[in-house]
Amino acid sequence: MLPVRDTIRSRKMPIITICLITLNIGIYLFQFSLTTRELNQFILSFAVIPNMGITQPWRLVTAGFLHGGWGHLLGNMLYLWIFGDNVEDELGHFKFIIFYLLMVISASGVQILSDTSSMIPVIGASGGVAGILGAYFVLYPYSRIITFVPILLFRFVRIPASVYLIFWFGIQFLSGITADPSTTSVAWWAHIGGFVAGMIIIRIMRPPPRKYIYYE
Repeated sequence: MLPVRDTIRSRKMPIITICLITLNIGIYLFQFSLTTRELNQFILSFAVIPNMGITQPWRLVTAGFLHGGWGHLLGNMLYLWIFGDNVEDELGHFKFIIFYLLMVISASGVQILSDTSSMIPVIGASGGVAGILGAYFVLYPYSRIITFVPILLFRFVRIPASVYLIFWFGIQFLSGITADPSTTSVAWWAHIGGFVAGMIIIRIMRPPPRKYIYYE
């Protein structure tokens, strides 16, 4: 299922979401300009490598801005664009920056804990994006996600956000508990950790409900 858009419009321009997308694309274009040897060295310098733990803590952040291919990049940016603007709208620009970085760090940390002996570099914005999905699940469960369903239907359908995101999380969780860490190329536990962290931290960071005075 491919999400196309949601049904909630932002009240303000999602400046930080746009900046994050631009930054991710810019970094990938830089990666694309490197030779194979330079790219490998670049990835090894900034990716999360679980068996290193957090001896170089900046990797928990930098890994979230690297990607392994155009499909990897564009898929993450699509989800960031669809869901990030609404979470930014709720938190405000500055708090959204803090929230997103916390999501990237949380996702990287959970991935490290899932297989502390792994020497496979972990990269990608998907952990941070998963945190945004977790926040969206809490904030907008009754929204609708316009989704292209290619199997059988070949059509666009409006799926409740709660249903879509539970289905998405279920796939990540089942894949995480069944995948062989030594062979999988997807950081399933980063997705799981990011989503759960998003659900928790948004409840702490979100502003209090607006209060209104009614005049008779």
